[in-house]
Amino acid sequence: MKKLLFTISLFTASFLFSQKVVGLKIQNDNRKESTVELDKDKIALYNEKYFAFIQALKTSADRATIDGLLSEKVKTIVTDKVLQKLKDGIQLEKKAEVFKSGHQTLMDGVSYPFIQYKYSDDKSPLPKDLITVLFEEDGRIIGVKPVEKK
Repeated sequence: MKKLLFTISLFTASFLFSQKVVGLKIQNDNRKESTVELDKDKIALYNEKYFAFIQALKTSADRATIDGLLSEKVKTIVTDKVLQKLKDGIQLEKKAEVFKSGHQTLMDGVSYPFIQYKYSDDKSPLPKDLITVLFEEDGRIIGVKPVEKK
């Protein structure tokens, strides 16, 4: 009988102390992009840095210029192998133009400006090939990601 009363009191206590969630509010909204466009001066600065990076990428021997354009955060992880994969993923002979710009928040919670480039010969409203470039505020490149939609 004591075991039965103990078990009933244990279940009763757990039901009494349980809480009902009335409203749920998400405090950490994981937005990846902001719809705010970058201003023309920033886009001009970032374009200059990106196209200098592409020129240096064309001439593989220009590693010093590439390192000068990269952020300190990524210099240690960008190897010659990574640069070769990037060179293979971007069509360097084609001219690129700005498709979209804005800010992107990374997992560390910091928001960085980005520009998505499309190739000039792609006239579709949603381009097949996009190159997303993430910058620091001073124009140094944090990441370059070529994406080909199938």
